[in-house]
Amino acid sequence: MSDVGDAGRTSSVGRVGRGGKIGDAVAREILSRITRDGLTAGTRLPPEAQMMAEYRVGRSTLREALRILEVNGLIAIRPGPGGGPVVRDFSSHDFARTATLFLHARGLTVRELLEARLILEPVTARLAAQRRTSEEAARLGVAATAADPEAESEYRRATADFHALLVETAGNGVIGLLVLSLKDVFQTRVRELVVPGEDRAAVLRTHLQIADAVRDGRADDAGQLMSEHLADYVRRVEESHPGLMDEVVDWMQ
Repeated sequence: MSDVGDAGRTSSVGRVGRGGKIGDAVAREILSRITRDGLTAGTRLPPEAQMMAEYRVGRSTLREALRILEVNGLIAIRPGPGGGPVVRDFSSHDFARTATLFLHARGLTVRELLEARLILEPVTARLAAQRRTSEEAARLGVAATAADPEAESEYRRATADFHALLVETAGNGVIGLLVLSLKDVFQTRVRELVVPGEDRAAVLRTHLQIADAVRDGRADDAGQLMSEHLADYVRRVEESHPGLMDEVVDWMQ
């Protein structure tokens, strides 16, 4: 059995095999609608009755599908009149939250997480140097010099912006999502870590060196600088948080 949606496209819900779950299939169809139609954050999905008719499922199955998407951070369910399912501005943090469930279940450690970052982030820097546009290079330079090292909150915002821009400049969505989500997982765990003012100044200088290497297209230099930058960060974390490296990654709620 197949179903035709409001845009005249055949739904795959009716093609789920005997071993498949209808709720999963409906969730996949709704996600396909969100990506296919380019629905942005804040967009309301169709009313419950309309989606039940479109996917030819009952209320409990539809709500199961919406709950799957809500749990994974892709939509929000707004209560009350005028509420219902709304597209969320999902981010690397949502991906990180899901990933930590499996990291925790497998007993993977903070050390393993940081080893992955030490591999992936230099790759990101190299790609950025190879693919940057003049506008992206300029934005990176601004991000590298936009913070006062004496202002903790300003420093944190500027460093986060720098890494996000570097990922954007690298132009690989999969690597970028992994890099930012691993960074989110780690920073959630060590949010209380306060970087001394002199170390902040050194970090910002390194960011500027990386930005210069990216701007000039020096891919090997960009990768090497990022590798040294992260290795130095890991060293500081080990000194300030003894024992942290061998802790199991906690499941982010």
